[in-house]
Amino acid sequence: MNSTPVARRRGLSASLGLGEKLFSSAEERRFAAAIEDGLEKVEHGLAEQFGYADALADTTSRYLFEAGGKRIRPTLALLTAQLGEGTTDDVLTGAKAVEITHLASLYHDDVMDDADLRRGVPSAQTVWGNSVAILTGDLLFARAAALVAELGTETVRLQALTFERLCLGQLHETVGPQGDEDAVAHYIQVLADKTGSLIAAAAEIGVLHSGAPQHYRSAVTEFGERIGVAFQLIDDVIDLSAETGKTGKSAGTDLRAGVSTLPLLYLRREAPTDAASAELLARIEQSAADDSDAGGVAFAAAIAELRDHRVTAQTRAEAQRWADDAVAALAPLPEGPVKKALTKFAEAVVTRSN
Repeated sequence: MNSTPVARRRGLSASLGLGEKLFSSAEERRFAAAIEDGLEKVEHGLAEQFGYADALADTTSRYLFEAGGKRIRPTLALLTAQLGEGTTDDVLTGAKAVEITHLASLYHDDVMDDADLRRGVPSAQTVWGNSVAILTGDLLFARAAALVAELGTETVRLQALTFERLCLGQLHETVGPQGDEDAVAHYIQVLADKTGSLIAAAAEIGVLHSGAPQHYRSAVTEFGERIGVAFQLIDDVIDLSAETGKTGKSAGTDLRAGVSTLPLLYLRREAPTDAASAELLARIEQSAADDSDAGGVAFAAAIAELRDHRVTAQTRAEAQRWADDAVAALAPLPEGPVKKALTKFAEAVVTRSN
């Protein structure tokens, strides 16, 4: 690889939001170089995996991959692999599989949410329609499964159980809480299934296929699931941002699609006893259903109020709690660059703006 140490550190910073000061010692610089070298191999391998002989499939499957992304999941796999022998061929294969699984889920999510934008470009379903977007996601799930099949039955089972949780999370999000089920608890479980499960699987694959001590698996898995929930809760805050250029989405995209994010759930909890919260909730729900220009203006104004409301600060605080719990789960890991990087990543998750 031709990357300089500075370029490597910047690459890892771009993926996990880690500052260059983290990599100050010779050991930490070697650690950062190993991760970045692995990321370069993963990126090259992903480009090959998205190649199809069929021209349409080749175009649609590459679409979101070429739109960018932080590559958080493969980076975590490469990072936890440093607890063992480092970036083995099997770790690279697993890292590619989890990223392809993630990308496949985005095609489906955008159909379910009727999202207009993804990563700053029109969503696949906006460009080609729902059917093509869904089938492209299916193609990528199949490609990920083919990669995982190279890694043995234990990893095949991990991938299958993770895929099951992805589907259950989407199903439960679609139908909503049932009976007297608490809406906030239901929502957190959806996040754990839809986001936390795959991040956890990525972290676990790094340990599983690097020859690392196997008792580290539970620690990194718990970290991954908890930091995944924290990540998504911050996404709920970012969904309210007016800075579309940074977020790649219109403000309130999730709410307009009918997704009850945590700020809205907190607002609903307050509404029966707080008139101002009840009035804001009514305006959000009414304007979200209004496709007219006036409805769009009213919705934008209501989202701006929600952005400054105490329930959004409460959402940030809940994200911080999940991030703190994720760090606490790392207690069994040895002190060193891996634990330090994971801890700093947890901190970066709750301060990010995109």
